[in-house]
Amino acid sequence: MDNTLIIALDFPGLREVEQFLQPFSGKSLFVKVGMELFYQEGPAIIHMLKESGHQIFLDLKLHDIPNTVYGAMKGLARLECDLVNVHAAGGKEMMAAALEGLEAGTPAGRNRPLCIAVTQLTSTSQEQMKQEQLIPVSLEESVLHYAALTREAGLDGVVCSAWEAAAIRKQSGESFLTVCPGIRMTADATGDQKRVATPEFARKSGVSSIVVGRSITRAVDPLASYQQWMEAWKGVRV
Repeated sequence: MDNTLIIALDFPGLREVEQFLQPFSGKSLFVKVGMELFYQEGPAIIHMLKESGHQIFLDLKLHDIPNTVYGAMKGLARLECDLVNVHAAGGKEMMAAALEGLEAGTPAGRNRPLCIAVTQLTSTSQEQMKQEQLIPVSLEESVLHYAALTREAGLDGVVCSAWEAAAIRKQSGESFLTVCPGIRMTADATGDQKRVATPEFARKSGVSSIVVGRSITRAVDPLASYQQWMEAWKGVRV
């Protein structure tokens, strides 16, 4: 998954997804299906995207008792997504149960989906974390702690901001995935994100994959915007 750009399909339903994807006909994309879309359309949206040749990050951020997460991941594994996630705050036992569920539910002869854990949301500031989560350490220390727990549980990587990616890779190794939302061009509005970074900064920081939503999905010309983003992210004209 190195050097991957994931498009966040943060749409309310299938019709909007189909409209967005029309200019990309014939292209194989890596797309993210989050709670808004999945809760409206269910597994049907995953089947449609897979049939169209796209790779899928199913972003449901599971966080529950280990037995519940095990059962949920066992079921989700049958959808044959490429990447799924949990909240690291659920703990090492829960994360290990997620991995066990994925392995149990993956059809014979198939590779299980990669599984990563959310450390701290990129919409969370250090002050907010300290005041609302009562975590006294720095935000980077919290993220690194969650990343270490994630690796100990056997997962493939984490969701983090680009600002923590280099430290995580130094701590957990080059093969440990860092999937980073909150990526913006210099001229873009930050929206509800707090810890934002440019694609160039993410690339130089060794980020595995970036997640881009509104900058592409709300663009006047989504295909042209996607190509611009790919060039900025990969550092070469594509």
